[in-house]
Amino acid sequence: MTETVQREVGRARPRKEDAHLITGQTTWTDNIVVNGLLHFALLRSPMAHARIERVDVSPALERPGVIAAFSGADLAEGLGSMPCVWPVTEDIVMPDHPPIAVDEVRHAGDAVAVVVARDRYAAADALEAIEVDYEPLPPVLDLEAALEPDSPLVHADKGTNRCYTWPLKTGEDFDSVRRRAEVTLKRRYHQQRLIPNAMEPRAVVVTPVSASGEYTLYSSTQIPHIVRVLMSMVTGIPENKIRVIAPDVGGGFGSKLQVYAEEAIALTVARRLGRPVKWTESRSEGYLATHHGRGMIQDVEIAANRDGKVLGLKVDLLADMGAYLMLITPGTPLLGAFMYPGIYKMDAYDFTCTGVFTTRTPTDAYRGAGRPEATFAIERTMDELAVELSLDPVELRRRNWIRHEEFPYTSIAGLTYDSGNYEAATAKALELFDYDKLRAEQADRNERADTVRLGIGVSTYTEMCGIAPSRILKDLRYAAGGWEAASIRMLPTGKVEVVTGTSPHGQGHVTCWAQIAADVLGIPFDDVEVVHSDTRAAPQGMDTYGSRSVVIGGMAVHHAALKVVDKARKVAAHLLEASEQDLDFANGVFSVKGSPEARKTIQEVAFETFSSHDLPDGMEPTINAEHLLDPDNFSFPHGTHLCAVEVDTETGQAHIRSYVCVDDVGRVINPVIVEGQIHGGLAQGIAQALYEEAVYDEEGNLVSGTMADYLVPSAADLPDFVTDRTETPATSNALGVKGVGETATIASTPAVVNAVLDALRPLGVTDIRMPCTPQRVWKAIEEARS
Repeated sequence: MTETVQREVGRARPRKEDAHLITGQTTWTDNIVVNGLLHFALLRSPMAHARIERVDVSPALERPGVIAAFSGADLAEGLGSMPCVWPVTEDIVMPDHPPIAVDEVRHAGDAVAVVVARDRYAAADALEAIEVDYEPLPPVLDLEAALEPDSPLVHADKGTNRCYTWPLKTGEDFDSVRRRAEVTLKRRYHQQRLIPNAMEPRAVVVTPVSASGEYTLYSSTQIPHIVRVLMSMVTGIPENKIRVIAPDVGGGFGSKLQVYAEEAIALTVARRLGRPVKWTESRSEGYLATHHGRGMIQDVEIAANRDGKVLGLKVDLLADMGAYLMLITPGTPLLGAFMYPGIYKMDAYDFTCTGVFTTRTPTDAYRGAGRPEATFAIERTMDELAVELSLDPVELRRRNWIRHEEFPYTSIAGLTYDSGNYEAATAKALELFDYDKLRAEQADRNERADTVRLGIGVSTYTEMCGIAPSRILKDLRYAAGGWEAASIRMLPTGKVEVVTGTSPHGQGHVTCWAQIAADVLGIPFDDVEVVHSDTRAAPQGMDTYGSRSVVIGGMAVHHAALKVVDKARKVAAHLLEASEQDLDFANGVFSVKGSPEARKTIQEVAFETFSSHDLPDGMEPTINAEHLLDPDNFSFPHGTHLCAVEVDTETGQAHIRSYVCVDDVGRVINPVIVEGQIHGGLAQGIAQALYEEAVYDEEGNLVSGTMADYLVPSAADLPDFVTDRTETPATSNALGVKGVGETATIASTPAVVNAVLDALRPLGVTDIRMPCTPQRVWKAIEEARS
C-alpha cells in the first residue's frame, strides 16, 4: 500500500526564511562591504520649485575624504530620463525626469549634486560645502487650482499641469439612470498622501568590473528583473553586462516597486570612477525621495431607489502625480477604476480620472495601489446611502451584492469575478463580532448621551489581484507583461532547487513555494530550497507586487513541478520496463499498477538521469523543467470587516475597541503566513484612517518629514484582531488560490472611518477627513454643536 503522507499545502509551517533573519545572519544591502568601496551622498533641493542658476561642487572636493563631486550637468551625458512604463492614454503628457536636476527643481528633495567619499559621513558632511543658487518659482499644490488656465506650471515646456484624462463608461448612460432614481447622493472624499515606512531604508551598491564592463547592482528592491532592463535603458550599459541582486529586503509595500534615480546614479558614478559605490538613505531623506502613496480627491455620486437598490455610480478623480511620472505613477489610480463598483450590482458606471502634476514628491504604488481608494469610496458611500434611507448598513449591502449562485459574474466595470460567497463571509463576521449586541449597546449610549460614543463600521470588499494577463495589459497601454517564471532543478542527491522569478521581501515565498513543490514532487519539505532575487541565478521573472505572487509565481512553480513529474515518468517507465500509462505516482514514488513492489522514487530517477547510463533513446539527461505562466484572469479575494470604535467626545480620541475580519482568499497554502499578511495589512489600513498623513506647507515643504511628525502606529496603538476565513476556491488556477497581501489594507480603512462617523452622527457630524486624529474629530464635534 502507498503510505499516506501529510500534504504540505494548507499546513501551518513556520517560515523557512526566518532563521537567518532572527539570528542576524542577514545580507541587507547596507551590510555589503567590498574592497575599495566608496560612499556617495546627494544634495537635495530645499525648495519645492526653483530654477537652478548655478551649482558649484568644487568646494566639496576640498573636504576630507572626498574623492569626487558632480552636479547634474556633470552627469547628464550618458544618463537618460527615468522611466515610466504606463502611458495610460495616447495623449498623456510625459515630461523628462532627469535622475539629477540640471535646470530646475520640481519638488523638495529633488537631487542637485552628488558627493563621493571614503565613508558615508564624509560624503554627507561635504554636501554643505556645495554652492547652489536658486531662483524661486511658484509652487503648485492645489489639484483643482493646478488645472486653471492661469496656474503656474510644474513643467513649463508642456503648457499644462494636466497629465491625462482617462474615462471608463459602461452599462446604461448615468444621466438617464440619475433621472429615474428616487435618491441621489454626492460625496467628496480626500485620500491623503501616505509615506511608505518599510523597516529597511532603500540602499544600493554597485560593484564594477572595469576590464569587462560588467556591473553587479545590489538594491533593496521588489523588482530586480525590471530594474535590470530599465537601468540598461537609462544608462546605456548593455543588459547582459548588468546583474541585479535584491539581497534580504526589509519590506517594500510598493515603495520598492520602483526604478529609482539613486540606482542610475550609482551605476553612473561606479562607471566614471571604476570603483564600487554605496548609497543608503536616511529615514528623513526617504520621506522626501521615496515615492508617496495615494493623494487624490474623489467626487462620488450614487443613484438608487428608496428600497435600497443601487442603480448607478459616477466617480470623478483628481489624482496627484507629483512632480514627475515614475514607474507606474499614471496607472496607479486606474488600478482602482475597475473596483469602484465593488461587490455590487448596478446598471450604470461612469468613471473619469484626471492626473495632475504638482510640486510634491511623485506618487506611485503603495500597498493596494488604487484598490484601497476605490473600496474606501464605495464603502463610505454605501454607508452614506444607508443613513439616507434609514437602513442598516449591512442590510443595504445585502440587497445589492452579487449572490454566491451568480458566479462567475461580470461586474459593471467589465471584470469577470470567478468565485465568491459574500453572504458566508458576512454571516461569519457578524457572528464573531456580536453585531446585534453592539448595536443595542450603541443605542443605549446614545440615549444616555454618553460622552464616549460607540460606532460600528462595515466594509465588504473584493479586489483584483495579480496584474495580468499580458494581453489585457497591452490594452491598458502597460509596457510590461503579467507572466511569471519558475524552474525546478532536481539534483543528483535527490534534493530540489526551485528557481522563481518572484522576489520576496517578507511575504514567505520560500516557505510557500517549497510547500507547493514538495506536494507535487512527493519529496520532504526540508529537501526543497528556493532560489530568487538574482538575475543571474534566476534570470527570468516579473518580480513581486500587486498580490500577484502566489496566483502567478506559485502557480508557475506548481506547473514546473508537474513537468518534472512527467519527465521523470518517462525515465521510470524505461527503468521499470513498463509503459508510462501503467505507472502510478504518489508520495514521490512511481510504481507499476498491479505490481507495487516494482517501484522507483523520483529521487532515484534523478540520480539515474544524472548518471545517464540507461535513459530512453533520444531523451536528454535531465528531468529539470521550467514553466512561464501568463494567467487568464485576475484573482478576486473578498471579505467582510467590522470595526467597533469608541470616541471620546470631550477629547476627540478614537479608540478601536474590537475588530473582526473574515476574508476569503481561496485555498490557503500556509495559514500562518496568511495571518501575518492580514495583520500587517490591517495595521496599514488603520494607519491611514487614524494616524498617517504627508503634510505640506504653502511653500511646498514637507512638514511631516520625520518620524517625529509623521505618525506611524506601533503595536500598542492597535487592537487585538479577530480574524477568520471562508474558502471559495478560485476557478482560474489549479490550486484555487487567490491573493492576500493587500486585502486587509484595502478593507480596513473604510471600516474604521465608517465606525468613527457612525459614533458621531447623532451629534450632527457628517464627515471627517482622514486621518481622523483627535484634533480633527474634536473640531468636527464642536462645529456640529455650534
